[in-house]
Amino acid sequence: MLSPEQTNHSFRSLERPDQDLQNRWFDFGGDTVINTNKQIRLTSDRQSQTGWLWSRLKQHDTNAPREQRATSPRSRLFATNINLASVPLTATNFQIEFEFKVDGQSPSLYGDGFAFWLTKQRAIYGPVFGFMDKFEGIGIFFDTYPNNRRHHHSFPYVMAMIGDGVASYDNSDDGKSTEIAGCEADFRSISIPTKARVTYYHNNFLELKLQYKGWDEWEHCFTIANVTLSVPYLGFTAITGEVHDNHDIISVSTTTLISVPPSSPVKPQKSKIITKSGMWTAFMWYLKLVAFGTVITVGILIYRMYNSQSTKRF
Repeated sequence: MLSPEQTNHSFRSLERPDQDLQNRWFDFGGDTVINTNKQIRLTSDRQSQTGWLWSRLKQHDTNAPREQRATSPRSRLFATNINLASVPLTATNFQIEFEFKVDGQSPSLYGDGFAFWLTKQRAIYGPVFGFMDKFEGIGIFFDTYPNNRRHHHSFPYVMAMIGDGVASYDNSDDGKSTEIAGCEADFRSISIPTKARVTYYHNNFLELKLQYKGWDEWEHCFTIANVTLSVPYLGFTAITGEVHDNHDIISVSTTTLISVPPSSPVKPQKSKIITKSGMWTAFMWYLKLVAFGTVITVGILIYRMYNSQSTKRF
């Protein structure tokens, strides 16, 4: 069961930016372009762009931590002289659904992709799809360009990484060493609205479903068991390099889950329990096989001896 939508972490069409070039609930910067009432374009179809969008609540708090502000050089226009305190998701269980669009002019060479974040940190420029490395929380990467051509799956590819503040994302191998779950999903340049739905139950599981094959056809991507997130910030980032694409966020809907979580979609493997009676039965079968094998062997020996004696008589 879902509670009413959390408006401070949602938008259908972005409100008109205020005099500080900021939205009421979301902070944005880098190369991000706001097309009011249409989409947030994290990167345009150009080389070497980085854009970001992070949840926030505008307050008169001059003591807001410095690390909560964007540190990308291109983000100074959005981060200078803004007094704000960022507010993370506080719900224990929640569901986040967002519509996105990835497309561009090139039919074959494009990239690099965008990321969805639920992290302790926010708005810190870095090499992981435009966000910092060694983050704390979870990142879900919508990767459209393989840096390593030896993967056993196709691209676009959606994968998750749980960061502990120590593990580093390896760009050269597309994060394979830290991947915890993933799926192939051909979400680029298609006609229907592409959406993602993240469902999280505290200390239980996190699940991702995608809509890209048909309207209201949700494809299961992955379920991660035993996930525990500290109070996270919600964010989106994107990056382009030599290859490029438009990376758009169209809407975000965040709701609190107030029902008891369903049984975990991850089915644990049943352990094989061997009882004493089971062991005795297995032992008896073993003795029978040994006895049968012995009889067969003795029979073969007797048959050979008989044939040998018959040959000597003639």
